[in-house]
Amino acid sequence: MDIGWVLVGFINWKVTIFVDLPAIMNIFLIEDDAIYSEFIQKGLRQNAEYKVKPFASAEDALQVINGKLPDIIIVDYKLPGLSGIELYEKIKPRITDTNKVIMLSAIDDGNMVLSFIQKGVRDYVIKDENVITSLQAIISGEEENYF
Repeated sequence: MDIGWVLVGFINWKVTIFVDLPAIMNIFLIEDDAIYSEFIQKGLRQNAEYKVKPFASAEDALQVINGKLPDIIIVDYKLPGLSGIELYEKIKPRITDTNKVIMLSAIDDGNMVLSFIQKGVRDYVIKDENVITSLQAIISGEEENYF
C-alpha cells in the first residue's frame, strides 16, 4: 500500500525549471542628426539585451514617453525645438531609480555640465570617439570602472 502511494506521488511530481533570461533594456535615443543616431544605434544594438528606439526630436519622444518611461533615455542636449534639458525638466517628476537619463553633447563645457548636475542630470557623455563605450558603461552601471 505504501509503495502505491509513493508511485502515485512520484507520477504527480511537478518539476519547475527557472531559466535566468536576460532582461531587455528599453532605450530611447533622441538625436536629430540621423547619421549620428544610426551610429549610436548600431553600437548599442551589438548588445542583444538593448532595444533602441530612435527619435529625431524631443517632441516626438515626449508623445511616447507620456505613455511610459523607458529604462534609459539618451538625449542630445542641443535639439531643434525642445532642447534635451527642457525635455528632462518635463519628465523629471516621473523619473525613478529604475530610469537613467544620459545627456549627450558635442560641447565639452564644464559650466554646462555643472548646470546639468544642478538640474538633476547625473549622466553626461561627450560625442567623441569613445561615445559608444561611455554609453555602454553607464547603461550597464559600470561607469565607476570605466571613467
